[in-house]
Parts: sequence; structure tokens; C-alpha cells
Amino acid sequence: MTMKTFNIIKFKITSLSVLIFVLSMVLVSCNKVLDVDSNYIIDADNDHLNNATDTMYSATGILKKLQVIGDRTVLFGEARGDLVDLGTGISPDLQEIATFSDVSDENKYNNPRDYYAVINNCNYYIAKADTALKNSRNQYVFLGEYAAIKAIRAWTYMQLAMAYGEVPFYTEPILNASEADVTKYPRKSLKDICRYFLNEDGLQELANNKEVVYPSYGNKNIWNIPAKLLFIPMNVILGDLALWAADGNDKATYLKAAQFYYNYIIERNGSDYAYPTGTNRSQWMNTEWQGMATSLRSQIPSTETGRFAETITVIPGDSLETWGNYSELPNIFNTNKFNNNKPGLSPSQRLLDISKEQYYCHYYQPRNDWVVTYAPKNLRGNLSGDLRLSTWYSTSENMVDDEGNRYTYQRIYKYVMGETNSGLSQSSNTTIYRRTLIYLRMAEALNRAGYPRFAFEILSTGVNDNVINNVIIPEYPEDAAILTQFKFSTSTQNGYVIWNPESSLQNQNTQGIHSRGSGYTPKNEYYTMPTGTLEEQIEAVEDLIMTEEALEFAFEGYRFYDIMRVSLRRDDPTYLSNVIQARKGLDNSPCLSVDLTDKRRWFLNWNNQIGLGY
Repeated sequence: MTMKTFNIIKFKITSLSVLIFVLSMVLVSCNKVLDVDSNYIIDADNDHLNNATDTMYSATGILKKLQVIGDRTVLFGEARGDLVDLGTGISPDLQEIATFSDVSDENKYNNPRDYYAVINNCNYYIAKADTALKNSRNQYVFLGEYAAIKAIRAWTYMQLAMAYGEVPFYTEPILNASEADVTKYPRKSLKDICRYFLNEDGLQELANNKEVVYPSYGNKNIWNIPAKLLFIPMNVILGDLALWAADGNDKATYLKAAQFYYNYIIERNGSDYAYPTGTNRSQWMNTEWQGMATSLRSQIPSTETGRFAETITVIPGDSLETWGNYSELPNIFNTNKFNNNKPGLSPSQRLLDISKEQYYCHYYQPRNDWVVTYAPKNLRGNLSGDLRLSTWYSTSENMVDDEGNRYTYQRIYKYVMGETNSGLSQSSNTTIYRRTLIYLRMAEALNRAGYPRFAFEILSTGVNDNVINNVIIPEYPEDAAILTQFKFSTSTQNGYVIWNPESSLQNQNTQGIHSRGSGYTPKNEYYTMPTGTLEEQIEAVEDLIMTEEALEFAFEGYRFYDIMRVSLRRDDPTYLSNVIQARKGLDNSPCLSVDLTDKRRWFLNWNNQIGLGY
């Protein structure tokens, strides 16, 4: 095991305002101050971190190290799912991942050391930050940064365990090479790691502490991104931890997960303003089925931070290919000169089938009465069914390159910031959390907590206090006290106003998630609450949630892990196997030669050449 010695860069500036200005300048230039040739500790000279210079330097250094695992966060979760298939330009390394092969130690993506570089620096910050220090206004100085770093550590460990299964676990900083022997540390499973950070790390107490405010660094941009988008909200990561920690019938933990997500939604804009699902959608404008319009495309990717912004957290990437952490994702998902017009991943036949299977409900008023009609199933260009696929994916056939070769042009708009006269402007950032994801995960948690009707209404109509009181609670009257804790004000000024095409209200701001691509879902006779026993309803609604996840989040890196979580929850490995094997469409399965009912295949081979070595 090769170990690097310390090479510590000291960065001393006495004024926080000057530091923010300097960082905002250098982090967008070629002069990358925070490229530290040490994967141990960014600043190990201080026994305590108790001034703004050192704490911000350390925190920003941790964010810099997150850049290294940004692409893997998406690729491990997407390339192994059923929504993408191998493109003509797929690299051998990515092909190993996508086909569940025995991933070699030489595979560039198989590097757990990069996760531990983040974790170890988080450990150091958590161990050394002076969280008791207050300013002259009796406000905690570093407690917000401390909480933010704790959330990053929990998220990174969760990502590591999701990818590798059982991993070496430690929470004290490694300060020298002799401590980096992988055999010294116990291994914890994904579930055990999630339970530790959920119950033993103090994250819940910090999330409940109203004095904890995440740093904004003077509302300055870092890497051209508002600082608030660089951190992971505590209630969001706590919700994820609870989703993974719960056993199949652990309704109490699922309810706790739902409450964490709800807490984030309600607290995100403060008590005075709602954070609704929004009414952005892709929709048909007429019954000629030639006038599709969308307000979704500008939401992803985006670095907007307003009250109704979709983006919650991003991992920034370097904006130039010659820099160290330039994201490969735009080049993997799009055709361009960097990949010789050969994308590495393309939408699978199964994704096209899922989209086409939906019924688009067009609700309109041709004369005096409102009428329901459904879009036909034989439309071209992926326009049959749900419209989100055609919103975020397009192709142009028989394109010709400079050498006269023909190719099919593929564009995944989720990795395109926009278009200029000189071509596409690619995104250099990786979105890891956004608003719609929080609502869908809250639905997943509520469903497993025993409230499938609540989950279904999030998909169908959207929720506010009227829906909870009049539709949901009558289904579970014995749990009224629990359900009324979920409050979504119906105030037409700053509350949750549900979209209704017949209404003249101008401030409608809430809709069912399915309506983002499938028309007006409350009137859709093909999209109804499943019947049967409670357990049958829970499983059927869970299937609807997984379908909605595919329609909404294709290409974003969640799919494989969501399918794995459901399979583990149901204690049924054939569930995951059947979903993944349908990648090329149900008529062509199985598409992989490996046995995916063997859970060991769900995780990457641990790279023994690297281990915890730095």
C-alpha cells in the first residue's frame, strides 16, 4: 500500500470578507488554491479550528474533494439501472459497471479511497471545530458549518455503502500513514451505517436545533454557484438514512423518514412561505397533438435559489476540461466532438416503454363544458404517453460530421445548460437533490408507514390541508393525530394552492407529480388509487412511485438504488433482477448474463489495492 506524506498548504487571511472575495475569485480561475496534494487532511497543523479562515478553508476543501466522486454518484446509480443502455461510445470501465461484471482494481471508477478522502477530512473538521464559540451577539460561530460537514460525512458514507455494500467504518481522523491500514477498521453494512448516522451521530439533535444555520459565506458564489446549494440539508439526509435503515415492516422508521422530508419542505422557506411542488409541466396545448409545450426544461440543471427553485444541492465540477474535476457526464450522455459523436449511455427500450405506457389526460374546455380526452398512442418522437421523456431527450438522425460520416445526434437536456450561437452550453455540475425528489421520497416513506392514500395523493392531486382532512384522514381515522402533523396550509396567499384548470386562481402552486408529464391526473380514469387489502395497496402504490421515479429522474443517478431499496425491503431479489433484466424491453429480456438474484452482484468489488490508503 503506497502512502503519500503530508504536503499541507497554509492559507492565512485575517478577514473573513477578504477570504470570501479571494475564494470567489480564485475558485473560478486556473489558479486553483484548494488543489491540495494530500488526501489525508487539508490542514492538520491546528489542534483546534476556531477562526473563520481555517474553518472556511477546511469546509471548502471538503467540497473540493466531493467533486471527485460527483460523476460516480450518477453513474453507479444510473448505468446499472434499467433506464439506460450501453451506447456506442461506452468506455470499458463504464461497461464493467453497467453489465455487473467483476469490476477490476484498475477500473478508474473503482476507487473507494476518493470517498475516504472526503470522510477523513470531515472527521478531522468534526473533531477539531470549536462548536461552543459564540460571537458578540451570543450566536454560535461554527455550529452551522459543523452541522453541514456532519451531513456531508453521512451522505458520503451512505454513497460508499450503497456502491460497495459492507465497508470499513471509522469516525476519527486518520493523521498518519500507520493508521490507514484497512484491516484495523470494522466493516459496517449499508443498513448499519445508516442506523449509526440516524441514531448515534447527533444529526437529529442538530436538525432540531433552531440555532443551527448553515453557512452562506456572505451570500457569495463559490465555483460560480451560490454557497447554499453546496451543502446537504440535514433533514434531507436524515430522511434518506431512515429510508435505508428501515426494515420492510418498520412503520415507525418509515414515518420518521416522512417527517424528516416534511420538515425540510416546511422549513425550507421559513414559516411565512410555502415550498410547494410547483405547477411546471410538459403539456399538450391542443387536440391536434402537435403543440407540446414545457416549463420543465429550465429547471434541470439550474443553480436558481429562489423560493420555488427546484435545485437543492449540487456538486460543482470544474468548468474547463483541462482542470482536474471536469464532469464527464455531458460527454457520456450527449453526442459531441469530445466523444466522436458516440455517447456512452443512451435511453433504454424499457424507459421508452415505461413512458409510452402512460395515458396522457388532456382536460380542456372546447365550448362551455370541460372535456377529457387522451392523447393517442401512435405519436412519433416519444410523444405518446408521458411527455417528460421527450422534454429531456431528443435525437436527430442522419447527421453528418466533418469527415462525411453519418451519425445519430443524442441530446439529454439534463446535462445541457442552454444553447448559444456557438452550440450547446454543457453543465459542469452534478445535481444530487432537487425538490421533486423530496416529495417522491416522502411519498415512498408515507406509503411504507401505512398510508398509501397519502402517497397516492402526492402523485395524483398534490396535497394541502383540505386533501389531508377530506381525503386522507377518512381512510385512516384512527391515525388522525399523526396525519394532522403534516400541515400544508390552504392559504391562497402563501399556502399550498392545488392546480385546477377550471379555477381562476392565479397563484396555484401545487400539483400531483404525475401531472408533470401526463396531463391532468385528477381526471385520469387510468390513474386511480389501487384497491385491495392495505398490504396490497402499499405494494401497488410503491410500484406507481417507482414508475414515477423513472419518468421524472431518468439519467440522474437514482434508479438502481431505488430499485435495490425496494428489493431489499420486500426481501425479494427477483424484483431487482426482473427490473434490470428488462433493460432492452420486456420482449428482449433477459439482457444480462449475470445472476442478479445473487445480492453480491449488486455491489462493486472492493478494490484491495487501494483500501483506505491515501
